[in-house]
Amino acid sequence: MQTVNNVAEPSMTSEGDVSNRTGQQPVISIRDFDFSYGGNQVLFNINLQVPEKEIVAFIGPSGCGKSTLLRSINRMNDLIAGISYCGDVRINDQSIFDPTLDVISLRKKVGMVFQKSNPFPKSIYENVVFGLRIAGRNKREELDAVAEESLKRAALWDEVKDRLDSSAFGLSGGQMQRLCIARAIANEPEIILMDEPCSALDPVATSKIEEMILQLKENYTIVIVTHNMQQASRISDRTAFFYLGELIEYNETHALYSRPREKRTEDYITGRIG
Repeated sequence: MQTVNNVAEPSMTSEGDVSNRTGQQPVISIRDFDFSYGGNQVLFNINLQVPEKEIVAFIGPSGCGKSTLLRSINRMNDLIAGISYCGDVRINDQSIFDPTLDVISLRKKVGMVFQKSNPFPKSIYENVVFGLRIAGRNKREELDAVAEESLKRAALWDEVKDRLDSSAFGLSGGQMQRLCIARAIANEPEIILMDEPCSALDPVATSKIEEMILQLKENYTIVIVTHNMQQASRISDRTAFFYLGELIEYNETHALYSRPREKRTEDYITGRIG
């Protein structure tokens, strides 16, 4: 895999620069970021900042680059051959492309929840504590405490506390997705990335996930990719609209939906494009 990492000085737009507008330092800062698969460039000069303990939604048509950007934040795209990028992504003002940075530690700090729930072929309990066991933390008292707390934060404890030794595959789709969120929480991340976590769920399960995400905001910074504009309006503090690899508009959600500054944003929200 070949990558290019030309870390540029930031050239934030007024919309993208959270610190200038609110005085709040960003947890995630994306600066002049381009990304390509082979010779196909899919992101163009992205500048965006995410404040601490807020929910930021990425919206836009399929293929606009929002999932690629999300996966760049914890370097999941490193697993794909032939990628290249320039610019920088910083977490707490440290570049994630710093050669001294341990990628495994980065992915513990920046948890990921995928579109399709992916529980391991293990018990509910062992799914949650898997990361701790990998790290050599095997004291039963600690594992029990982490499992309970993580499942509570994922709004799943009351539903599974009496069957923790049962297979995770016996859960419903919505429960499996919450289990995957509990597994991410158990690793004590600062940031949770969610790539369309409700796209395969029914409305009832989606509602439970959304309620849980709003509760998680008390402890975590959350970035979510969603095709569901109503979902973005319900749960996010800020929304970023992407189109053809460009960040078209980024603003507080209520402002972006009620008073979009860009015609392409208005056209997407009203269904004229997309």
